[in-house]
Amino acid sequence: MSETQDKGYQVLARKYRPETFADLVGQDAMVRTLKNAFEADRIAQAFIMTGIRGTGKTTTARIIAKGMNCIGPDGNGGPTTDPCGQCEHCKAIMEGRHVDVLEMDAASNTGVGNIREIIESVHYRAASARYKVYIIDEVHMLSTGAFNALLKTLEEPPAHVKFIFATTEIRKVPVTVLSRCQRFDLRRIEPEVMLDLLRRIATAENAQIAEDALALITRAAEGSARDATSLLDQAISHGAGETTAEQVRAMLGLADRGRVMDLFDLVMKGDAAGALTELSSQYAEGADPMAVLRDLAEVTHWVSVVKITPEAAEDPTIGPDERTRGGQMAEALPMRVLTRMWQMLLKALEEVAAAPNSMMAAEMAIIRLTHVADLPTPEDLVRRLRDNPPSGPPSGPAPTPPSGGNGASLGAPAPQPGQSGGYAPTQTSGGGHGSGVTALATQAEAALAHYPTFDHVVELIRAHRDVKLLVEVETCVRLAAYQPGRIEFVPTDNAPTDLAQRLGTRLQTWTGNRWAVSVVNDGGAETIAEIRDAARNALEQQAREHPLVMAVFAAFPEARIDDIRTPEDIAAEAQADALPEVDEEWDPFEED
Repeated sequence: MSETQDKGYQVLARKYRPETFADLVGQDAMVRTLKNAFEADRIAQAFIMTGIRGTGKTTTARIIAKGMNCIGPDGNGGPTTDPCGQCEHCKAIMEGRHVDVLEMDAASNTGVGNIREIIESVHYRAASARYKVYIIDEVHMLSTGAFNALLKTLEEPPAHVKFIFATTEIRKVPVTVLSRCQRFDLRRIEPEVMLDLLRRIATAENAQIAEDALALITRAAEGSARDATSLLDQAISHGAGETTAEQVRAMLGLADRGRVMDLFDLVMKGDAAGALTELSSQYAEGADPMAVLRDLAEVTHWVSVVKITPEAAEDPTIGPDERTRGGQMAEALPMRVLTRMWQMLLKALEEVAAAPNSMMAAEMAIIRLTHVADLPTPEDLVRRLRDNPPSGPPSGPAPTPPSGGNGASLGAPAPQPGQSGGYAPTQTSGGGHGSGVTALATQAEAALAHYPTFDHVVELIRAHRDVKLLVEVETCVRLAAYQPGRIEFVPTDNAPTDLAQRLGTRLQTWTGNRWAVSVVNDGGAETIAEIRDAARNALEQQAREHPLVMAVFAAFPEARIDDIRTPEDIAAEAQADALPEVDEEWDPFEED
């Protein structure tokens, strides 16, 4: 039986795992720093490796552990960044069986008890190696108590102990831990480096795989060497001899890149029928609707970047035909259209993910995208207005003062002139009671003196939170005369018939004094709402006369103005958000 059969098949991600710093790809800065540290005998007491999945964090930790404990083939070597891989320590560490190199997964060992075992064991010297090395993977998953228990040992570990941490979530690691470690950020593998790595592995495996297939794998791996080698392993099996880009697309569930760009073209042209047909065709051939929309978003992003930085088109994972088409799209499409496409695709992806039928949701998203694709930009509207000025006022609803409240006309006749909604003070005749009536009247006058103006009445209604009455008073009452205890007003056409009676009753309940509230025929002023909204209406009318706004209403007759911000408003907001000025003569140490 052969050695290969003895060991069984080993996946490429493990088979080609780097064993020395020279084997690490895409991490030149970290390797250079570590080599300098080893050569100067300045090996830190603790390291922390951070980066996305598959960039080599745990592998780097094992290589550092090997370098610290390597004794060379002759048994006399010292710490090195080029471990021999032949001595007993190198072999045992790479096989994960060295008694002095302890690996712990913090995802399943999160508590204080797990860390206490480490703290108790650090006091014992290494059994056979030069250093006792503790490698803790996904260290960010330790509990707060575990981190606190580790701090003292981490700050002052024995000379024979080294800690190496790995994490994908560096922000979740307490600063108190980070400050005690030497940090290395492992970068995403660049596309050119990844392509070269995959070529070397494919050659070593005697696998025939097309260059554009490698490009697809590189793009799907998103900078992770482990993901890339795992996908390559799957692609080699999928191809069974010679792997093509079409086979890799089918394996990844991707649509043909050229067909995605065809769909992008149809959407940008506003061809809804053509875009739906192309989407259905891709779906029938096995493409996932969510993947198609993600591809559209990727194309939108790439074309936008190429429009800003044309050199971005030289991405090695992009084929020559795609580069040419992408460059043409970048020249033809305005940035506003591209950003609108991007925003709508993000929304569409959320909808498709939540929809019970992803294909239906994707089709509705495509319909929306094609519908808005040919909408003019503001610059186009201004240009059209300049070339073809409108002959009359812009279409659309003219600004009218809001009716306030529920805004509905009740359809009932207005109160008759002279109708009173309250009770006038009664006059008492006869002897013996004159002084009492005079005293009561004096008290009433004193109480009513708290409401010298109608504004005080409105504030009283607001204070009692009678929203319905407040809205009616502000929008339906044209004040004709006022004195404390007596109100005369002209009602608006949509005023409730019982407004005077309800207002008088409420005021009597709240103040403890009778109010005479009467309806008159003329002499009424503007309502509170009309006065309040006059400035807004004038500003809206001024805005409607602006050429750009006129162009918008000419193109979109049903548009409405929701908000108006003047330069003064913007300046005031900026001033409010600005940091307060500091007096240059202020002394923070000056005593009060």
